[in-house]
Amino acid sequence: MNSEGLDLRLPKEDFQYIGKWLTSERANVLQKALATELNWQQGDVFIFGKWQKIPRLQAFHGDYGLGYTYSGKTLFPEPWTPSLLQIKAELNQLGFFPNVVLANLYRDGEDKMGWHRDNEPELGDQPQILSLSLGAARDFQLRHRETRTRVDLRLDHGSLLVMQGNSQQEWEHQLPPRKRCKEPRLNLTFRTIIPASL
Repeated sequence: MNSEGLDLRLPKEDFQYIGKWLTSERANVLQKALATELNWQQGDVFIFGKWQKIPRLQAFHGDYGLGYTYSGKTLFPEPWTPSLLQIKAELNQLGFFPNVVLANLYRDGEDKMGWHRDNEPELGDQPQILSLSLGAARDFQLRHRETRTRVDLRLDHGSLLVMQGNSQQEWEHQLPPRKRCKEPRLNLTFRTIIPASL
């Protein structure tokens, strides 16, 4: 790992990691607020020919009318909440302009997300995914699609991981289960959907 906590095998133009983007105190307040502000649901996805419940809770918020389709299901965002708008404004100041956020609540280490890429057509050819982690630190794994090189990162409370450039073309990522983890982790993935009319 380098001084920024990012594995040197990851291209800097595609990945950035800010370990303490939010102070612990601010991250605590935000995590508590979002636990009640967001309308958490246990969604389902179409896998291996049938619908299955996902092993986590989920909420989708953003600008009106922006549909997001993945794993055979289209989500339509609920309005921005006060806490989400505050974070969005701070991302705007850094030069990022997301119009939706997909939030995942991993209730404990049993909840997970398998290998995938955020490469849906409505995100464009080089999507920008801004991943804010709150709560329990969890391992986050990346795997290069051609070389099969695997990189493990630890995403800490209040950290921000930026995936952009060729990150979704060349790399898959997952959040594996960690049975020893008993605390929840809340993850906000801000992204920009390109409206179909453009």
